Amino acid sequence: MRKLWLLFAQSTTVALGVLFVVALFKPDLLNWRTQPQSLTIQQASTPAAGTSAPAESFAPAARKVIPAVVNVFTQQKVRSTVNPAMQDPVFRYFFGDRLDTRPRQASNLGSGVIVSPNGYILTNQHVVEAAEQIQVALADGKVLPARVVGADPETDLAVLKIEATDLPAITFAAADSLKVGDWVLAVGNPFGVGQTVTAGIVSALGRSHLGINTFENFIQTDAAINPGNSGGALVDAAGNLVGVNSAIYSRTGGSQGIGFAIPVSIARQVMEQIIKTGSVTRGWVGIEVQDLTPELAESFGLKSAEGALIAGVLKGGPADVGGVRPGDILLAVNGSKVADSASLLNLIAELKPGETAQLTIARKQQHLKLAISVGRRPMQRSDAPQDEPELN
Repeated sequence: MRKLWLLFAQSTTVALGVLFVVALFKPDLLNWRTQPQSLTIQQASTPAAGTSAPAESFAPAARKVIPAVVNVFTQQKVRSTVNPAMQDPVFRYFFGDRLDTRPRQASNLGSGVIVSPNGYILTNQHVVEAAEQIQVALADGKVLPARVVGADPETDLAVLKIEATDLPAITFAAADSLKVGDWVLAVGNPFGVGQTVTAGIVSALGRSHLGINTFENFIQTDAAINPGNSGGALVDAAGNLVGVNSAIYSRTGGSQGIGFAIPVSIARQVMEQIIKTGSVTRGWVGIEVQDLTPELAESFGLKSAEGALIAGVLKGGPADVGGVRPGDILLAVNGSKVADSASLLNLIAELKPGETAQLTIARKQQHLKLAISVGRRPMQRSDAPQDEPELN
């Protein structure tokens, strides 16, 4: 019995030794081991038509844009609030003259884009608003004084002029060339740290109803935009201007991936009018409108909620003279469909004062076409109450 046990122990030891050698040098012979699950990944071969793969570097685009983007510094004089008690000679005799009435300097900073070699610069209106002194720092470090050629608060755009020549002007992209998902670069001077380039994509197009400007058609991007970037360039991957950085949504004051830029189509139109005439002229017909909800559309017998409800008509205004009445549904302007009140505002603003516009309206389930003599949009007061209706 003892011999059998010794034989069994020796055989087991030899078997384990052989198994160890096989596992070490020929593990594939052990077919009882669990085989790993295979994973098949579909790899895209080539980019689809109309799209482009990200470049290895945005350095060429940045190199093209940086010389055309400037830093804008403004100063405004601010006086301390006068306490009435400080005007009493007896009070000042006992407590001294503790009121410093000397004007103080409030500084602001932003960015701008050189749009012509002879010194025209495009920026945001809020960057230079109420500024008494404006200086522009070029990419090469040169600092020059600037003056405001004109500003348009309703789009938050302004044009500056510096006395210089042969400046590196930016290249404008074709209007409506941008698509959601395209790469873009934001160039500016965030927090005053100096020229900065950030990258992202176009998150959305045609953003409106944000309450930022009167005329809104924003590009939304997740490229980092921070305070100081206002007025800077938003460019495509080739370095062409597609927008002017204008605003962000943020709970902290810094970038949270939701930035807005004014598209180049609007910026160019406003810029050219300001350079030519010093201001922006827009069409106006004297109507107050509101969005058409599905419930309202159903009550008016319309198949869809496209269009805008005319809530009020200015007595004696162009629309009133042309036969427009409260309760009409405005469907189109010169053949261009009205999607909502925001699109209507833009369509009417594009009309030229003095020309005749054709408005397509729905009234009592009938479609009518009315000829309206377009007026000039009056300047909007910045101090107007928020609940005051705006006439288009």
